[in-house]
Amino acid sequence: MELALYCPKHGYYEAKKDNPGRQGDFYTSVGVGEVFGQLLASQFAGWLEPLRSAEGGVRIVEAGAHDGKLAGDILAWMQLKRPELFESIEYRILEPSAQRQGWQRETLAPFIPHVRWFDDFKSLVASNQQLNGVIFSNELLDALPVYRFGWDAAKRAWYEWGVAVDGEKFVWAKIRNSGFRIPDSELESVLPDDYTIETRPAAENWWREAAGVLGRGKLMAIDYGLTADEIFLPGRTRGTLRAYFRHHASDDLLANVGEQDLTAHVNFSAIQAVGESAGLKTESFQTQSQFLTRILERAAKDNSLDGWTSAQSRQFQTLTHPEHLGRAFRVLVQSR
Repeated sequence: MELALYCPKHGYYEAKKDNPGRQGDFYTSVGVGEVFGQLLASQFAGWLEPLRSAEGGVRIVEAGAHDGKLAGDILAWMQLKRPELFESIEYRILEPSAQRQGWQRETLAPFIPHVRWFDDFKSLVASNQQLNGVIFSNELLDALPVYRFGWDAAKRAWYEWGVAVDGEKFVWAKIRNSGFRIPDSELESVLPDDYTIETRPAAENWWREAAGVLGRGKLMAIDYGLTADEIFLPGRTRGTLRAYFRHHASDDLLANVGEQDLTAHVNFSAIQAVGESAGLKTESFQTQSQFLTRILERAAKDNSLDGWTSAQSRQFQTLTHPEHLGRAFRVLVQSR
C-alpha cells in the first residue's frame, strides 16, 4: 500500500497532481472551494491569539498539504482578516516528497516568506525544543498504510492478508499472523469466517510524534474515520479498505496499482488514546458538520466571515450536509 501510493516514481500521490476533484478519482473538502480553508483559518486564529506571546512565536504546521491549495486559502484569509497575526505566523508544511513540495511552492508563491518546508518531525523543531501553535492534517491518516487481518472461524484464529505475484497479477495470500487480536475477545465467538479488519500503526506513530513536538497548542485531524466500537462490528465483514478510481469505490484493491487511490477509515479511538498517553487533553471529537457549524456560529458574532456570497453558502452546505461531506468526516482536536 505504501509503495502503491508513495513510490517516488510510480506512486499514486506522486504521479498524479489532479487526483482530487471532478476530473480525478475522489472529492475533498478543499476541492469544494475556499470556504473550508477560511473556516479553518478563523478557528486557528482563535487558537493562536492567546499564544502570540509564547517564546519562539507561533506556528501552523500542515502535514499532507498535497498541492498547497488549503494552505493558500488559510494564509489568504489570515492576511486579509488578521494581518497582525499573519505577520507573526510561520506556516510550516511537513512534506517528504520533493515532487509535492514543488507543487506546493508553485501554489504558495505569494506567501513564500511565511512558508517553510520540512521532511519529518525531527527536522521540524530544533533539538530538545517544542513547537507552540497548531499541528493539523486533513485527509492524511486515512492514506497511511494498513495491515489487513482475517478471521478463520474454524480454527478460531487470525491470519494476515499478504500480497503475492501470480504471473502478471498481484493476488491475496494468507500468511501467518504475528499476534494480532481484537480488543474484545468475546466478539470473536460471533465473527463470520474471513471477517476482515485493518490496523494502522503508521497513523498511531504519526500522532505520537506530533504530540511529542507540540509544546502549547492544538493537534487536529480531519479524516474519514470511526470509533473502535463502530469498526469492530460483526456486520462489517469486509473491513474499510477500499480503492477509488474515477469516483467509484471498489473492493479490487490490487487492480490498477499506482493508478487508483487506496484508503481505510481511521480508528479514532486508537488515535485519541495515543494522544492522551502522550499528555494531551481531548477537547472534542465530532463530525465535520458539527465542527464547521460551530466555527461559523462564532465567526458570525465577530463578523470575521461577513459578506458571504451565495456561492460560499453553497460550499458550506456541501461541506456540512450529511449526504455529502458533513457526516463522513470526523474531527479530533487535542491540546496541551
